[in-house]
Amino acid sequence: MPSIAVFNMDRQQVGELTLSEEIFNAEVKEHLMHLALRIQLANRRAGTVKTKNRSEVAGSNKKPFKQKGTGNARQGNIRAPQYPGGGVAFGPQPKEYNLSMNKKARNAALRSALSFQFKNERITVMDKLDFDSISTKAFAGFLKRFDIERSLIITDNFSNNLQLSCRNVPHVKLLKYDALNIHDMLKYKNIIITQGAVQSVEGALQK
Repeated sequence: MPSIAVFNMDRQQVGELTLSEEIFNAEVKEHLMHLALRIQLANRRAGTVKTKNRSEVAGSNKKPFKQKGTGNARQGNIRAPQYPGGGVAFGPQPKEYNLSMNKKARNAALRSALSFQFKNERITVMDKLDFDSISTKAFAGFLKRFDIERSLIITDNFSNNLQLSCRNVPHVKLLKYDALNIHDMLKYKNIIITQGAVQSVEGALQK
């Protein structure tokens, strides 16, 4: 069974945590991670971009001049795409990008991402993570003690002091364990997770 050191906020080791073999030391399935990431990014798209075609723009439907005898190219009406203010030819229309992935495959992708980060020694476990007051300076000092930047912080409960202390620190994101997602785990170089969140994640991702 894999294990990992547990630290307090002063970077003192206060214990060791045994991790689940199937969550943090599973086979890294890159194809599932790629699929889950594509689906998450696709579902973020609104699909509301739209242009008006020639049947939707305002304007007369009358021919601007007769078909023959003028020396000009024949024209249908002034709503055609070649006229200023005419409709757009083959423009974008509203579209749904919603994709789905079954829960078993999604959980396998999350297990792969956690295992990938663990095997690359990018996970730091904290006994707890909280501040006595709201202080961005104190949070930046905490990251400096651990020599960590660009981090995803996963906690088992949201502390108002923690949330307000880290929100102005660049390249840091705070998540509750039940909002864990493949995009954030791959985007941020390091993961800082509380001991309680580890147990909650293991419970949620068990096969």
